[in-house]
Amino acid sequence: MRLILASASPARLAVLRAAGVEPIVRVSGVDEDAVAAALPADADDATVVEALARAKALSIAEAIGSDPDLPSTAVVIGCDSMLAIGGALVSKPVDAAAAHAQWRSMSGNSGRLLTGHAVVVVVDAAVTAEAVDHSSTVVHFGSPTARELDAYIASGEPLAVAGSFTLDGRSGWFIDGIDGDPSSVIGIGLPLVRRLLAAVGVDIAALWAANPTGD
Repeated sequence: MRLILASASPARLAVLRAAGVEPIVRVSGVDEDAVAAALPADADDATVVEALARAKALSIAEAIGSDPDLPSTAVVIGCDSMLAIGGALVSKPVDAAAAHAQWRSMSGNSGRLLTGHAVVVVVDAAVTAEAVDHSSTVVHFGSPTARELDAYIASGEPLAVAGSFTLDGRSGWFIDGIDGDPSSVIGIGLPLVRRLLAAVGVDIAALWAANPTGD
């Protein structure tokens, strides 16, 4: 069964490739603000990231059959990450000023990164099964100097990632430690995805066979 990654994230793609899987990549284009706004006002953080991940996966799954470049039978994975810190849930910063503000609240503190994961199985262009869950990892942030932070934000990296940081990039210098799954912090938690795949009847051996990396 071919794997489709419903994400433009190069970090998620790199994690899957390093784990022996070469997915088809499709970007969902889901209106994240609209999905979040449609949730109950008292929806907790986990509900938000799970709903966003599911919306992304379903967007691609439901396009199978109308897109001649996609296989009619596949498993689609969608993800969404947000950082809970200081009583707020933050995603990607909208600009450099927002990234600076996020880092002022993160510096020397700890936050909880939540990543929603959704797996949707499509057989003959029809959705037949799905499983959704989230991971939660505590991230302990160091305290970059003003010069270091200015240089980091000027690189543009924090504008492309939830919480203005990523474990596997330039901000790795400023992460003192994590409590949880490193791959989930990068954007896609392999242990959780494996459990979700098992729940819909797909094992890793089958993914390796159907989606070889060519190594």
